[in-house]
Amino acid sequence: MIRLDDRDLKILAILRQEGRISKAALAERVNLTAAPCWERLKRLEKAGIITGYHAEVALRKIAPHIVVFMAAELEGHRTENFQTFERAIEKYEEIVGCWAVGGGFDYILQIITRDIDSYQRLIDHLLDSKVGLARYFTYVVTKPVKQSKHLPLSLLLSGEGDPKD
Repeated sequence: MIRLDDRDLKILAILRQEGRISKAALAERVNLTAAPCWERLKRLEKAGIITGYHAEVALRKIAPHIVVFMAAELEGHRTENFQTFERAIEKYEEIVGCWAVGGGFDYILQIITRDIDSYQRLIDHLLDSKVGLARYFTYVVTKPVKQSKHLPLSLLLSGEGDPKD
């Protein structure tokens, strides 16, 4: 792991909130001149801490859609079963997130698709394609409640874990 100081953390926090900030403005905000700020930025990128710059898109203004979280349980629990499933879901554009989890399920998937009918066609295709899906549970998102751009970096690095009231 790379050691981060307060300026590195501030750079990361600013970029999470304002990914399009100019390098000059970023340097000014962290009280550095442009060259040292640029060096820190390049070091964070090279270390794989900054993995990309993205735009947030208000999908609801572009097209009708639904967001679904799906809990998936596989038929088998051998390494090859997990590998088969993971390779298969990479092919589906509408599966925008997938996490292997411990507990009662094997995976949690985030799916964005046009409507329930298109979601069901995706599920039918997954079941027909023999990727090892045994059971699935569907959770349709009715409204987003919290989607934070903020990462609790200082909390994670401080070792403190008390939630705020």
